Amino acid sequence: MTDRLIDAYDGVLADLDGVVYAGPHAIPGATAALERLAGEGKSLAYVTNNASRSSEQVAAHLRELGAPARAEQVFGSALAGAELLAGLVPAGSSVLVVGSETLAECVREQGLVVVGSAKDEPAAVIQGFSPTLGWKDLAEAAYAVAGGAVWVATNTDLSIPQERGIAPGNGTLVAAVASATGKSPAVAGKPEAALFLTAARHSGTERALVVGDRLDTDILGGNRAGLATALVLTGVDSGRTALGARAEERPDYLLASLAELYEEYPAVTVDDGAATCNMSTARASESEVVVSGREDDVDSWRAACAAWWAAHPDTATAAAPAVRFEAAG
Repeated sequence: MTDRLIDAYDGVLADLDGVVYAGPHAIPGATAALERLAGEGKSLAYVTNNASRSSEQVAAHLRELGAPARAEQVFGSALAGAELLAGLVPAGSSVLVVGSETLAECVREQGLVVVGSAKDEPAAVIQGFSPTLGWKDLAEAAYAVAGGAVWVATNTDLSIPQERGIAPGNGTLVAAVASATGKSPAVAGKPEAALFLTAARHSGTERALVVGDRLDTDILGGNRAGLATALVLTGVDSGRTALGARAEERPDYLLASLAELYEEYPAVTVDDGAATCNMSTARASESEVVVSGREDDVDSWRAACAAWWAAHPDTATAAAPAVRFEAAG
């Protein structure tokens, strides 16, 4: 039997939006693919930068969509942030929590003491998103950070989607404190490694595959954690954006859907500047990739990426080349 992609790994660390669901609905086939993991003897964990909802709240939402989910399978940046902080200060240290009660509870579970003001002279500040945060909360964080407190941010997402549109995220609030103090926090969430390492450790996985739809958070974070990464083309990023990704954001695999976890991943070979994946071939020049294959075939993008990345292995900034498709022939 030919090895399938999933056979090389003992667990999956899956992003949520763009992988499991899009807006209010599950992505077609996604929940079935995730449900199948247990029968294959593979672990499943969900990784999210959300630090304002509890693991049970996230799991309940996933179950409503038909995805398999228990609270212990959900890893948010609140837990990762609290664990990161616990490694930076002595046990029993006082911590100013600027964020949700979920974040405060994660901090307490690490044997740290939550305080409510910079006047309490906290040893550390941990900052996560909550819609109830105001100027006074940010001011308290700034006073403590300026006074020398260790500073951890659960994540630095600049925006969050809301029903009425795009609203400021935790990264925007963190930036306000950074501007006021001239300091920068340690960051636990994507695209840093801590969140993925936390999820892998608690899940007991030794060979985890990170599956996400964003190059700049899921793939970059998974790569920084030293894990294998797969970009699924059901969310934000596409084969075209993957092609132009900077080196540290390039995934190990491109998947049209989660169902492809259970298929053999096609061999991609590069020889004399030309890359081949099944019936698709691609050749890269200085500023263009010429592809022999269909534009709607993921194999074409696998070949295009292989050719371009081989020609430009150390790209430090995103730079998408022109792409020209020719009929396979």
